[in-house]
Amino acid sequence: MTLPKVRSLLILITAAVLSLSVNLLAQQPQAAAFGGKLSYPEARKTDVTNDYHGTKVADPYEWLEDTNSPETKAWVEAENKVTFGYLEQVPVRAKIKERMTKLWNYERYTVPRVEGSRYFYSKNDGLQNQNVIYTLNTLSGEPHMLLDPNKMSSDGTVALSQYEISDDGKLMVYGVQTAGSDWVEWKVKEVETGKELPDHVQWSKFSGASWTKDGSGFFYSRYDEPKGQTALTGANYFHKLYFHKMGTEQKDDALVYERQDQKEWGFNGDVTDDGRYLVVTVWQGTEPKNRVYYKDLNDKTAKVAPLLDDFDAEYEFIDNDGPIFWFRTDANAPRHRVIAVDTRKPARANWKTVIAEGGDTLDAINVINNKFVANYLHDAHTVVKVYDLKGKFEREIQMPGIGTAAGFPGKRKDKETFYSYTSYTTPTTIYRLDMNTLRSEIFRQPKVDFDPNAYETKQIFYTSKDGTKVPMFITAKKGIKLDGQNPTLLYGYGGFNISLTPTFSVANLVWMEMGGIYAVPNLRGGGEYGKAWHEGGMKANKQNVFDDFIGAAEWLIANKYTSTPRLGIYGRSNGGLL
Repeated sequence: MTLPKVRSLLILITAAVLSLSVNLLAQQPQAAAFGGKLSYPEARKTDVTNDYHGTKVADPYEWLEDTNSPETKAWVEAENKVTFGYLEQVPVRAKIKERMTKLWNYERYTVPRVEGSRYFYSKNDGLQNQNVIYTLNTLSGEPHMLLDPNKMSSDGTVALSQYEISDDGKLMVYGVQTAGSDWVEWKVKEVETGKELPDHVQWSKFSGASWTKDGSGFFYSRYDEPKGQTALTGANYFHKLYFHKMGTEQKDDALVYERQDQKEWGFNGDVTDDGRYLVVTVWQGTEPKNRVYYKDLNDKTAKVAPLLDDFDAEYEFIDNDGPIFWFRTDANAPRHRVIAVDTRKPARANWKTVIAEGGDTLDAINVINNKFVANYLHDAHTVVKVYDLKGKFEREIQMPGIGTAAGFPGKRKDKETFYSYTSYTTPTTIYRLDMNTLRSEIFRQPKVDFDPNAYETKQIFYTSKDGTKVPMFITAKKGIKLDGQNPTLLYGYGGFNISLTPTFSVANLVWMEMGGIYAVPNLRGGGEYGKAWHEGGMKANKQNVFDDFIGAAEWLIANKYTSTPRLGIYGRSNGGLL
């Protein structure tokens, strides 16, 4: 985390601290030191009223929507003068900055994956702008740096987007993006020597890269090269799926699939672990629905053929057992299930449910060691279950606590996998999971200068206005007194099917070190309980999100965690609108 970002979050947490006391400033002895009661700039009111299909809505501040007008700029400048003038006088601000800067400088790791006989993962020493990619021959061996994206440009404007390793672990294709553009350039290097190969692919966007089993080349998607000065401003249509053969120029890449009759369709090609098929996910816009096509790579005459073509639900390819494909889907299962589709008879009537929809949301799933490893959201925290390939439940993998686990990469015959685990009091820790014993052991654990045992996270359920039970995480130092005097920060989001699960934050930790309580309700609009929970907080149901958030605040006050003048609220993006 760079110091500018630390400063930005310093403003956030300081503002949160101050929000708890603003209402009391006039009564506090030290109020004079901050200039007494805050005086905000006046915002001019107008008589503007808009007619929305017969409903008239007053909008007296509509003039503020013109962000380039001199009046708007002057108003923003006056607001900033009040805010920063206040913040700069806070005596504890320097100490908060010092503590946050110290805490942020800790190592971070990503989940390793295995290709060939090598392990690959990335690491950040603490304050690096981008993670550095490393490889290991053995888990106890010395890490070898494979790629440092921080050295790709002197001004930090070139970023690593993603990378993929060939099945034998010998080649790495990686994507770079320049100056924040969505355009991706794909490059290739040898893993053993670090040598950059001449292969270079341009004008790729909204695409991954997927190697063939023999490493002879990779599939990727791109648009036609923009003409003139439209590279950064023009609309992109007619996505195309290509195959790049190693050692050749991009102009010779083979066009695998396109749809001249569907300019908004996008394609992403992934080779199955057995190397037999190319699975083509077809997307359109941002809606969580897709089509699935496929191509038999063993048949040189085979064309890309439709498999799931109704665009009625989400279909996420998991793995295949020969011609039988497994998918995670919300088709007739708002919380997701696993189905088997036989490519030889793909009609819906022939689909088979392998793992039925349950009470928890199936968030992710993979096949490792001939077992389904299923990651569920149970009341907004992770539960991991193991099933055999027929869908029979075998056992649950013990997690360290109430937190969030992710990862579990690997192939069908792998005997190990890795996952990350984090909570409100646990920095992201990487575990190795033995797939024979299903026992976990720590692979990488960051050292952060605080005592996690001094804090605890509780999950409670409160009743919203319409009677709906809503979960909420509450984290604070152990032994806090429920006397209504605790400064409390309530964070909310409630939208876009995004689930708020436990995660570690230095800003939140500093807040709690100072005696604050951090509370996160899982409002409707998120994805914690599947499609119905999401739709319960969108469009005509949006009021439920506001009611859920208000209900969380009322519960905290009624149960003496805090009181009105000591309760601060905040959100970002959709949560900022909340």
